[in-house]
Amino acid sequence: MMIMNYEFKTLLVDVKDYVAHLRLNNPTKANAMTSEFWVEMRQVLPLLDQDKEVRVVVLSGEGKNFTAGIDLNMFAGTQSQMGGKGDPGRAREDFRIAVLDMQESFTVIEKCRKPVIAAIHGACIGGGIDMISACDMRYCSEDAYFCVKEIDLGLVADVGTLQRLPKIIADGIARELAFTARNMLAQEAEKVHLVNKCYSSREEMMEGVMSIAHQIAQKSPLSTRGTKEILNYTRDHSVQDGLNYVATWNAAMIYSHDLLEAMQAGMQKRQPEFED
Repeated sequence: MMIMNYEFKTLLVDVKDYVAHLRLNNPTKANAMTSEFWVEMRQVLPLLDQDKEVRVVVLSGEGKNFTAGIDLNMFAGTQSQMGGKGDPGRAREDFRIAVLDMQESFTVIEKCRKPVIAAIHGACIGGGIDMISACDMRYCSEDAYFCVKEIDLGLVADVGTLQRLPKIIADGIARELAFTARNMLAQEAEKVHLVNKCYSSREEMMEGVMSIAHQIAQKSPLSTRGTKEILNYTRDHSVQDGLNYVATWNAAMIYSHDLLEAMQAGMQKRQPEFED
């Protein structure tokens, strides 16, 4: 399959063999999340969602760290805006809209129909937790550490951590991380199931994650899309609601070419080949 490329200022993206590798690309600042980053995340995930040659997305970071979180220079601009001479009510409404836009920068990860896998090394701080919490799966290397940093800055985490993290790890542990801003090291992250697996090195992690991504990419794209939709729906609804929804989903989607191809490949003892 041909390699496709997308060009952004804060992100690197390439697509090969149905797997898109999306990399945070601000290594001189530990991949701090600048104002451009938040905009580009809202652009790139919908593009990958619509790209018919993408079946899985792997998210990683360039340089020595996954991400140091939000660029603190953004706070200076926000404080200046909030303390300006204009109408304070309008300034706060503008701030609310800005926060909702930032939330959408990671909600697009959930909205993406393809599984998004986070591969984490080094620091994963603040906004990094917001981001990986929106991913379908998380893996890390032994040098990784995780920190919900906002409370140390006099802030309430507002871009997804407090909503998604308690649905990934135990509520009490999520609260401890949020209240203390302590570092959680890689081995503990694996123990509490924040990450699926901790690898001994970054290189081993990337090899393992890419292997998982390629395994998923060989499955029916339509079934993978449906599985993600149902898992996300079930997380936010009752068991009965989830059962009703999946019955309706399959009633609409089950009779596809993918079903026939999977059955024929099984009988012929070969690898199935699915349409994009």
